[in-house]
Amino acid sequence: MKNLSGIRALVGRWRLHMSKLRWILSRIRRTLWIRVALYALAGVVVALLASLSGQFFPGKAPVDISTDAIDSLLTIIASSMLAVTTFSVGALTAAYAGATSHATPRATPLLTEDQVVQHALSTFVGSFLFSIVGLIALKVSAYGPEGRVVLFAVTLVMILLIVIALLRWISRLTQLGRVADTISRIEDATNDAMKTRVDMPFLGGKALISTREGNPIVAASVGYVQFIDTSALNELTEERDIDIDVQLLPGAFAYDGTVLARVPFGSEPLSEDTRASIRKAFTIGTARTYDQDPRFGVVVLSEVALRALSPAVNDPGTAIDIIGRQTRLLSFWGDAWERGSRSPANYPRISVPALKYDDMFEDAFNLIGRDAAGQIDVMLRLTKALQALTATGPEASRIAARHQLRIALDRAEDALQSPFDRQRLSDAVGVPYAADRG
Repeated sequence: MKNLSGIRALVGRWRLHMSKLRWILSRIRRTLWIRVALYALAGVVVALLASLSGQFFPGKAPVDISTDAIDSLLTIIASSMLAVTTFSVGALTAAYAGATSHATPRATPLLTEDQVVQHALSTFVGSFLFSIVGLIALKVSAYGPEGRVVLFAVTLVMILLIVIALLRWISRLTQLGRVADTISRIEDATNDAMKTRVDMPFLGGKALISTREGNPIVAASVGYVQFIDTSALNELTEERDIDIDVQLLPGAFAYDGTVLARVPFGSEPLSEDTRASIRKAFTIGTARTYDQDPRFGVVVLSEVALRALSPAVNDPGTAIDIIGRQTRLLSFWGDAWERGSRSPANYPRISVPALKYDDMFEDAFNLIGRDAAGQIDVMLRLTKALQALTATGPEASRIAARHQLRIALDRAEDALQSPFDRQRLSDAVGVPYAADRG
């Protein structure tokens, strides 16, 4: 019985960290070096296993492949893949630099997570190591007739994979690092984060209506909240018979002493072990991530627009494009969040703050309206977009849009020098200036 209880405790701890483990694995899976390392390892293993293939053939090899034929093929692959890999890394570095200088540094992780990029570099490095190991094994006569047949067949398959990877890589190079491609990646990541949050509007818990008095759980490090493991918190509420009020959302900046959560006062004092377990459910890192933080994607899109509006770049067309994408995202968010916030809680003993429409609209449009206040072309698009958002979605979303519209019009009135531009903006929006607009 004692062993059984110990096993149950281990299983409980495993379940406690499953959600966070899945998040960590998803982050690792999207890193570039993981797939490259796996492909490289696969290339080495295949080359080594071919030397053992003679033990598995029931008879003689159907054809006799000369060592020189395989040697020539592997030499070509090794030399060409080394050059292609070097070129690809240089092209990828240039694409990252282009995205950083013309869009925003916050977009470069989306480029490193590109599946075509990872597959191409993995194929190049893996085939290079495969050919090197194959050449070494050939020189030491590790392959018999059967082994050479297997190695030749695998080499042909490797050449086919290289050709496919090269074609896809060339196609992707024409887009990688371009402003339009980078913006599309940011929008897609933001849209995915919004859909994920709509499915779990309060990260599986219920809405935090008001903060209750309770035991504070404070942060022990400085950084951004990247992930909140509400599955682990739910396990704690069931095991310890407590409620947990989360105080910060993913994307919030925390420092030593920042209250991450509160446990309402109960009959028993909160143990240090419970405090530590709650604290571990909050992952704090040096930068914000897109996964649980839809506001981050909206902020990054806004950053791209601000760079385009800077005097050094002077690209109002990109800012206008960003306004259209922000409008599309927030049009979806308005109704979707309203519906999602009414869904039942999976973890009823966990309370989580709601995402506010005011914050989303401010992240999307406030700084763009500030920097573009003196540019009539951008302000026309901005005010029309906000006016459209005042007519869609729930009332809270419309109020937030009207608030940003008033701010944008006030700034434009102060910044636009030409009376003609002022009148043009007024006619386009249908809202007069001066005191009548209050």
